[in-house]
Amino acid sequence: MIAGAAENAQPGDVVAVRDRTGAIVGHGLYNPRSRISVRMLRRGPEPIDDEFWTRALEAAVHLRTKTLRLDESTDAYRLVHAEGDGLSGLIVERYADRLVFELFSLGMFQRIDLIRDRLLTRLPPPTGPHAHGWRTIVRADDRVERLEGFRVADAMRGDDGGRIIIRENGVRFRVDPSAGHKTGFFCDQRDNRLRLAGYCRDADVLDVCCYTGAFGVYAKALGGAREVTCVDLDEQAVSLARENAHLNQARVQTVHADAYPYLRQMITNARQFDVVVLDPPKLIADRSELREGRQRYLDLNKMALAVVRRGGILLTCSCSGLFGEHDLIDVVRQAARIAGRSIAIFNLSGAAPDHPVAPECPESRYLNALWLRVL
Repeated sequence: MIAGAAENAQPGDVVAVRDRTGAIVGHGLYNPRSRISVRMLRRGPEPIDDEFWTRALEAAVHLRTKTLRLDESTDAYRLVHAEGDGLSGLIVERYADRLVFELFSLGMFQRIDLIRDRLLTRLPPPTGPHAHGWRTIVRADDRVERLEGFRVADAMRGDDGGRIIIRENGVRFRVDPSAGHKTGFFCDQRDNRLRLAGYCRDADVLDVCCYTGAFGVYAKALGGAREVTCVDLDEQAVSLARENAHLNQARVQTVHADAYPYLRQMITNARQFDVVVLDPPKLIADRSELREGRQRYLDLNKMALAVVRRGGILLTCSCSGLFGEHDLIDVVRQAARIAGRSIAIFNLSGAAPDHPVAPECPESRYLNALWLRVL
C-alpha cells in the first residue's frame, strides 16, 4: 500500500504517513525490509515526541495497576501489549521483580533504553522478601531479528538469575524469564485457568499441550480434581510442570509425549476424561500456513472430542492471530461431526484484560477459547 518513501527515511525512523492528497494520516516506525513496513503509533497530525512515549507507558501501567488492580491477585502480568497499548512491536511482561521486554520491530529495538528508563520510573517498586528493585531482560525471537535486521546483544539480555516463583490467584509457579517459551509464562490464560478450576471438582482432567502445567495445577490445587494428567512434547516443560505440581502440593501425572499419538492411544484404549484442555502452541505463523494449520487444528480437536466423556467439557484454544474465533468455531463444528459428537458452546473467551485489543488490528485478539459441553 506504500507508493514511496522519502530518500532520507532510514530503517527504524519515525515517519509521517500521508495519503494521496498529502494530508497526514499519522506517524509510525518505518522499516522497509520488514513485512510490516510501517508500524503505526499515532493517528492524525500530532507528531511522535518525547511526551508520546511517557504518556503511552503511563497509560499502560495505570491500566494494570490502578484500573485492573492486578497486583492484588498476581505478580505476573502483561504490562505492555503492543498494538493494544499503542506501542506496536513491543511486549513487556512482569514476573515478580523481573521485567521482560520482547521486541518485534527494529524501531522498538533502537529505543529500548528510552522505553526501559521511562517504564522503570513509572512503576512502583516490587514487593516481597527477595525483591531488591526491578531487574530487566530483553528478548527477541531469532526469526524476528533476521526479518527486522537487529540483534539483541548478550549484554542487553540482562538478568540471568534463572527460575523465579510467581503467584497467581493463590497458586505458585516457577518461571524462567530468560529461557522459557516467549517470555517464560502464558499470562494470557490467567482468567481461563481460574474459570476452568470451577468445573473440575472430583473430575478426571486431561491437559494436552500443557507446557508448564498451569491448567492442570489449577484443576488440582484450586479445583479439587480427582485425577489430572498433563501431556507435552517438550521434556523440559514437562519437568517444570512436575515441579509446579509439587510446589502446590498437587498430585499431577505428567506425560512426555506428542499430542497426536497420545490422543490416538487414548482413543484406542477407550480412555475418556470429564474435562479436557486443548491449548496447542501457535500453529499458524503466517498466511502461507493457513491451510496446513487449519488441518492440524481439525485433527487435534477431532481427537480431543473423542476422549471427552458424555456430558463432559472441552476447553479448546487457538493462539494463532490469523485464525480467528469464527475459524475456530468452524473447525470445532467440523471436528464434532467427524467424531460423531454433539457439542454446545456455553462460553467464548480470550486473553485476560491485561491484553487489550486494538480494533484496527484484529490480530491483537490472538487468543480464542471455546468452552464446549460434549454429548
